[in-house]
Amino acid sequence: MMSVANSVAIVGVGCRPFGRYQDTTVRTEAVAAARAALADAGVSWPQIQYAVGGSMDGGPADTLVADLGLTGVPFVNVFNGCATGSSSLISAVHTISSGAADLALVIGFDSHPRGAFAIDPTAMGLGQWYGSSGLALTSQFFALKIQRYLHEHDLSPQLLTKVAAKAFRNGSLNPNAWRRKPLTEADIEASMMLSDPLRQYMLCSPGDGATALVLCNAQRAKEFSPHPVYVAASAVRTRRPGSFEVLAPSLSVRRGVSPSVDAAAAAFELAGIGPADVDLAQLQDTDAGAEIIHMAETGLCADGEQQALIEAGETELTGRLPINTDGGVLANGEPIGASGLRQIHENVLQLRGTAGERQVPGRPKVALSHVYGAPGLSGCTLLTR
Repeated sequence: MMSVANSVAIVGVGCRPFGRYQDTTVRTEAVAAARAALADAGVSWPQIQYAVGGSMDGGPADTLVADLGLTGVPFVNVFNGCATGSSSLISAVHTISSGAADLALVIGFDSHPRGAFAIDPTAMGLGQWYGSSGLALTSQFFALKIQRYLHEHDLSPQLLTKVAAKAFRNGSLNPNAWRRKPLTEADIEASMMLSDPLRQYMLCSPGDGATALVLCNAQRAKEFSPHPVYVAASAVRTRRPGSFEVLAPSLSVRRGVSPSVDAAAAAFELAGIGPADVDLAQLQDTDAGAEIIHMAETGLCADGEQQALIEAGETELTGRLPINTDGGVLANGEPIGASGLRQIHENVLQLRGTAGERQVPGRPKVALSHVYGAPGLSGCTLLTR
């Protein structure tokens, strides 16, 4: 396994407001995000020696060169579900670590129609029968997963309400968030039950968004930024036997760990640090229950400890372990290609100390980002300053 710990720095970030674009296109916003990241790093597009990015519905990322400029740069398209951003980042990190490039651009963007994500079961290695099982509608899968988890670890369903309310409070402080209105726990409890125990405001919405990063060889970081943030580790893992995964064709009689467990463990091993060193985290919160489960799967707490942490306010902006400080996908929506890089963007701002009203106190030093998606894969990235 290649050791890349702190050999690559993030020196530029750009993020466009997430939501539902009416007066612009996602391609236009992707180009704007790239230009913002370049400007943040103080570099021009012709200086970029490697580019990588991805999108599910927004079109091939490499075609953005038509707007950015025809420089002949190597540009790789990536699609890895919700881990597209993490996978793109890993590609750039490894390229720079190998010495093949000193400056790289990573970009993610997407534009999804209203409603639930539509899938073709055969493209996921499943039969057409899978649609009639009901689990092709991911809200039903996630409801089953959190229902079982709450029962097994004796956790209160009220935690779902608290997680969602926190997301909208944090999102109200984020100028790039789609959902800027804080919702009370009473508002969330009054919303429609969609898939028991998940209510309307406990689930994210597909949407539009674009985020870009500029990475460089860490030895040159101070040339481009007075406050570089270093990639301590980044890892992607797929499912193993016994894991209960979205779009899995069957349920094993034996229980196995989630790919999130493997991805987090790999990232911590590569970085040479542990979960106790994490000062803040962005976790996949496709639904409010996912954040609860992923707290334990990434090693930030033990199964069943979430209730004490959440009720004590430890996951709030002013708590010991702030989680989803920008509102997560509950407040930002989920444009799949951009979502993972939005997490990285937020962690960079937090480590720089430039996150504005939602800045975590105490000058955080280590930030974790975690994504999870179909058909059972996860990406985890650790950033340090």
